Amino acid sequence: MMREEIETLWNDPKGSLYIDGEKRDVVFSIAASFLPLITDIEIYQNLDPRNNFFRIEEFAYGNISFVDGIGCNSGYFKLENLYKGSTTAAHEYGHTLGLDHPDDPDLRGKGVPGIMYPRGTLVDPQYQYDASKPAGAVGGTLHPMHRRVLKSDIEQLNLHKLRFENGKAAIGEFTNCWHSNHSDVDPHDFLADYIFFKAD
Repeated sequence: MMREEIETLWNDPKGSLYIDGEKRDVVFSIAASFLPLITDIEIYQNLDPRNNFFRIEEFAYGNISFVDGIGCNSGYFKLENLYKGSTTAAHEYGHTLGLDHPDDPDLRGKGVPGIMYPRGTLVDPQYQYDASKPAGAVGGTLHPMHRRVLKSDIEQLNLHKLRFENGKAAIGEFTNCWHSNHSDVDPHDFLADYIFFKAD
């Protein structure tokens, strides 16, 4: 489901770019594997920039899915966030490609929300959890199911600036973080790690 969501949403705007004066289509081809027995060493030693590692569990501290940084290749998904059509996987994938949340959290009057807008964004009523609620009230913010990848999202990747060698270029960075199941981690240890990560 995650593979399909990412591939479908990121290919929907039919992005393109020019390389050496020639127009090229931007096509996202996503593969996915469920690896419940993968070890921390396998993740730490990964040298393939195509690999992204996300732990999926029912419980997550902070009650949200997250990545380990902008342009990273690892993170943690809360299972509840991954319902069909949620756009969570496609949103977090955008972070792995180097995209951050937009600066302006008020999209009212600006149409369909782009994929990188976070929960809590102010949007027109038809894009809220509940269209009858006032903007900013409970139910009066962006329902993630309404996010879409826009051509502007693909343009922000600056693919034309990548250094291609033998027709290939890497986007993003290696974080290769191993995540323990949050249910098995002492809350104080997790908080210390989280504060350290945020301060880095």
